Amino acid sequence: MAAACRLIEIWGPPRDRGLRYGVAAEPEIRRGVKHYLNQMAASGLAEASVAELAEAYVPRIADFDADHVEEMRGIAEGADVPFAHILLLNARTELLKMAGNPALRRGLLAERGADGCTTIIVQPERTPDGTLIHAHNWDWKASCAETCVVLRVRGDGGPDILTFTEAGTLARFGFNGAGIAVTGNYLECERDYTQIGVPLALIRRKVLQQDNPSLAFDAIYSTAKSASNNLALSHAGTGIVHDLECAPDETFVVEPSDGVLVHSNHWLSPVALAKLRETGISGSPCSFWRDQRARRLLAASPVIGMEEVRAVLLDDAGSPLSICVPPRPSSLTGTTATVASILMRPALGEMEIAMTPSQGADYRRYALSAEAADA
Repeated sequence: MAAACRLIEIWGPPRDRGLRYGVAAEPEIRRGVKHYLNQMAASGLAEASVAELAEAYVPRIADFDADHVEEMRGIAEGADVPFAHILLLNARTELLKMAGNPALRRGLLAERGADGCTTIIVQPERTPDGTLIHAHNWDWKASCAETCVVLRVRGDGGPDILTFTEAGTLARFGFNGAGIAVTGNYLECERDYTQIGVPLALIRRKVLQQDNPSLAFDAIYSTAKSASNNLALSHAGTGIVHDLECAPDETFVVEPSDGVLVHSNHWLSPVALAKLRETGISGSPCSFWRDQRARRLLAASPVIGMEEVRAVLLDDAGSPLSICVPPRPSSLTGTTATVASILMRPALGEMEIAMTPSQGADYRRYALSAEAADA
């Protein structure tokens, strides 16, 4: 069982936040950088080429949010690593594809595994205490369990943020003080990598910077992307939930049903399916299984609380291609697993995380408020 993530708190203007982040998370950042540099080297991309690609990407990111560039520069300074390495962590898939080298397509395939993430959101009308639950299993390279942190960001003019993320990246899954939460699932279609868009990690951070759910929605809906992705958005204050299935140049909205949203790694929107070609199932053949399995388990409970959601996230029916994936060999990722299982109740400012839960689901609680006990 992997150790619990360290909690790191940062504050101040972007460069200062990044500097504090880099200093505090230096060990995890260095491990993560080494991991991805090795992957890129195996795909034929030298470290010098990584730096060249990173610099080429900076103007696009700066147009989206110049503060993100400043924060990443601060992270690099604090961790004493090249800026290109921090950009690699935040835009690894996009940078790989920009190389235009056919060999790198094989490297990109290592961004996928024959499994995938599962999102569950329960709206307040279905929970025992009227508190929205936003939960997620992150399936990825098992080694990433050693390179993640929980980041508490004290807002500089915006809401505070609590995010679980790979060290050195600006966000992955989390919520903010305005009750806005976001998680993401891999999707694929034939339009992927036909344009250069904003890295997904930065879109998620942008969502968490918003104090209005409609602005968070717009940050996802209107931003051009390089590849498809599913982003699930919830607002604890109103209980409103939107699932945004994103192609690089178009977004489709899926709404919850009977107070519940479940999403795995295939397109659900009828409009999307009429316009796009689903190309990701061969890389995630259990997506339909996980989706129906989760829906059936949740349907058995008229009232769905944290324990019911937790039980679904830990379900191992169909293992190893199950909702909770045990570490197993993979030709694409080396070893793949459910790296983290996450349950959030943004209205209460709480997040629970179990690392590699198939090896012992020891959920640790983290809080948005520094005054609340983290245990």
